[in-house]
Amino acid sequence: MRLTDTEQAMLDGGQGKARQKAMDLLVRYGEALGAERFVDTTNVAGVPGYFAPVLLDYYKVTADNAYDVIYSRFDLDSDEVVEVPRMMVNSCALQGGVAADGWQTLGKTMDALHMSETSEAASAARGVRILKTCTPYLAGNVPLEGEHCAWMESSAVVYCNSVLGARTNTEGRESTSAAMLTGKIPDFGFHREEKRHATHHIQVEVEVSSLMDWGMLGYFVGATVGERIPVLTGSYAAPALIHHKHFGAAAASSGGVELYHLVGVTPEAPTLARALGPRPPLAVLTYGKAEQRRTYDELNSRASDPNVDFVMLGCPHAALEQFQEIAALLEGKRISANCNLWVFTSRAIKVEADTLGYTKIIRAAGGAVLTDTCSSIAQAIPPGTKVAALDSAKQTHYLPAIMDIQAWFGSTADCINAALTGRWNGIRP
Repeated sequence: MRLTDTEQAMLDGGQGKARQKAMDLLVRYGEALGAERFVDTTNVAGVPGYFAPVLLDYYKVTADNAYDVIYSRFDLDSDEVVEVPRMMVNSCALQGGVAADGWQTLGKTMDALHMSETSEAASAARGVRILKTCTPYLAGNVPLEGEHCAWMESSAVVYCNSVLGARTNTEGRESTSAAMLTGKIPDFGFHREEKRHATHHIQVEVEVSSLMDWGMLGYFVGATVGERIPVLTGSYAAPALIHHKHFGAAAASSGGVELYHLVGVTPEAPTLARALGPRPPLAVLTYGKAEQRRTYDELNSRASDPNVDFVMLGCPHAALEQFQEIAALLEGKRISANCNLWVFTSRAIKVEADTLGYTKIIRAAGGAVLTDTCSSIAQAIPPGTKVAALDSAKQTHYLPAIMDIQAWFGSTADCINAALTGRWNGIRP
């Protein structure tokens, strides 16, 4: 890699050992990727220094003295423990751990809460914004079009690239922790203009308007194009933020989509020709009624028992509009005694939902509102759960395998109905 004078000085230790170790990791990373230089990143989202029992045990530390050790040894792959300074650029902590008002519902211990709170405090003291969400763009972190970012979390990455037009690859804990200290990330992949053109053209020939519609379309697209870049044209209505959120998360789960284009909607696709760039598509594919129904059936192939004992909403973390819908469906009603309802969101959105009375309605109906994590990340479901109902194609893709349960997929209304009745009566499109 070709380093600037500033980067070389950082690598030589001119800005302290921690930044030296971070730059060393990034140089090795960039060389492995075949990158020739770095770009300056001004927005990093990761899980810096995050504690987990396996790490505390491995490094023989406690939560109270672990931060520098884990950040050095694990995050920076350092051969020595260094003191971690304040972050150099705008940095935020994504989802993980447990919150003080939800750890018991999730079946976690006081030790888990202590680990989470101690890690948060150490990161915050070094200038990290503690957002604790997979939707940082709903919690105040909204990068500008063209801005170079270094983000973790597949659903956040695809939103950042596609909807906002910012530039990031799907980074890992190590590269983001190093980028927070240096403001650098290798110049490869989606940071480069020529790598952002669409490779596959998807012609949508069926109406796509609801959250469920967009989730199914995303699941189809991801399974069809894999890690390539789709551009969509056709019958879809202009998507709202929550539709983008579920579409991108689904496409990143069934495939590995990190960037998509919607002609006339997303910033890099004013026209089909602009989205495709200088090359014709590798394939032109159709999404019609048959493909929609096949996708729905595939998502629901993970369940056969109509008796639902758990409903999980908020993957990716629920937006305020989703709280409004959930509260309207639940107001004045009571969840079945045979079922649990958990709604996951960010701390920022929960404050708004509290203010507007949505969380009060959900709790009055017997549901729980939780932050920081989700059932898949926390590996937490109510004791005895056998069958779940989900309105997220992403969660439907992962949760059955992670927790060895059945899972139905449908609309938010289908899921609330299941919570109220304890039975699945989803409507097939």
